[in-house]
Amino acid sequence: MSNLFSRMKQTISADFHDLLDKKEQKNPIGMLNQYLRQCEQEAEKVGKLVERQYLLKEEFTREYSQAQNLAEKRKHQAEIAKQAGEIDLMEFALKENLHYEDRALSLKEAQKSAEVQLNELERKYEEMKHKLKDMHLKRMELMGRENIARANHRINRVLNAGSSDAKPIAKFDEMEQYIDRIENQVHSDYNRHTIDARIVQLEKEMEQKEA
Repeated sequence: MSNLFSRMKQTISADFHDLLDKKEQKNPIGMLNQYLRQCEQEAEKVGKLVERQYLLKEEFTREYSQAQNLAEKRKHQAEIAKQAGEIDLMEFALKENLHYEDRALSLKEAQKSAEVQLNELERKYEEMKHKLKDMHLKRMELMGRENIARANHRINRVLNAGSSDAKPIAKFDEMEQYIDRIENQVHSDYNRHTIDARIVQLEKEMEQKEA
C-alpha cells in the first residue's frame, strides 16, 4: 500500500511539474514575474527579521548598561553599609552586586553575539537585494528581447504580402495604392471644381462687358 501511495505521489508531482513546464514555455515572462514577486515577498520578510534582530541587539545593549549601573550602585551601597557597620546590609548589597555583575557579563556576551549575527544577516540581506535587483534587470532585458521579437513578427506579417498569416492585415503596397487613388480622386475633384468656378467667373465677366 505504501508503494502504491508513493507511486501516486510521484505521478502527481511529475504531472504538476510538467504543467509548470508547459505554462513556462507558453508565457516565460509571466512565470518570471511570478517568481520575482515571490522573491520580493521573501526579501520583505527577511528585511523585517533584520529589523527585529537590530531591535534585539539594542535591547541587549540597554539591559547590559542597566545591569552595569546596578552592579556599580550595589557596590557603592555595600561600601557605605560597611562604613556604617551595617554588616547584614553590606552582605546583601555585595550579593546583589555579584548578581548584577554576572548578569552584565552574560548580557555582554549576548550583545556581542547578537551584533555579529546582525552584521552577518545584514551582509546576506544586502547580497539578496543585489541578486533580486540583478534579476529585475535581467527581466527587463528579456522583456526587451520579447518585445523586439513580437514587433518583428508583426512587421514581417505586414511586409510579407505572400504570407497566408498576413491576410487579415492590410499590406503596405495595398495601402499605398489606396492612398494614391484617394489622392488622384481629390486632385481630380479639385481641378474639376476649379474649372467650373473659373468658367462661371468668365461668363459673368463676358456678360458685364456685353452690357
